[in-house]
Amino acid sequence: MRTSFVLNGKNVSVDAPEDATLLWTLRERLNLTGTKFGCGIAACGTCTVHVDGKAIRSCSMPVSGVEGRAVTTIEGLGKNNDHPLQVAFQEEQVPQCGYCQSGQIMQAATLLQANPNPSREQIISHMNGNLCRCGTYNRIIKAITKAAQEGHS
Repeated sequence: MRTSFVLNGKNVSVDAPEDATLLWTLRERLNLTGTKFGCGIAACGTCTVHVDGKAIRSCSMPVSGVEGRAVTTIEGLGKNNDHPLQVAFQEEQVPQCGYCQSGQIMQAATLLQANPNPSREQIISHMNGNLCRCGTYNRIIKAITKAAQEGHS
């Protein structure tokens, strides 16, 4: 089955099995490995990408569900990994293992797009469901707050 969509600002068309998920199509057919596999049941947030500007779990979305839509992955969020959230996550030394980082950043980006100055409670509420096995939640909150205070989204 062929699916056409906009990926990180570029038109793409990909052949994938009818039951292929967006996650595995991104990783295996389009060689974009920044989006990670976590749980496979849309519960952990590791695989978060944007579809038409909204954070979605790519492990549970069929690739056919993005036909004609716009998909942004961590690779397309900022040029040269310089999106303000990517920079803040580095400056605040958020990752330990780093496995959840792309999903955390993609989830946070939708928050700052909708609310450029979120409270701590709003950050926690929006990020709820994005799991970090290393437990760096306080650093994640600090990095999101930093990116917001610097007026970046």
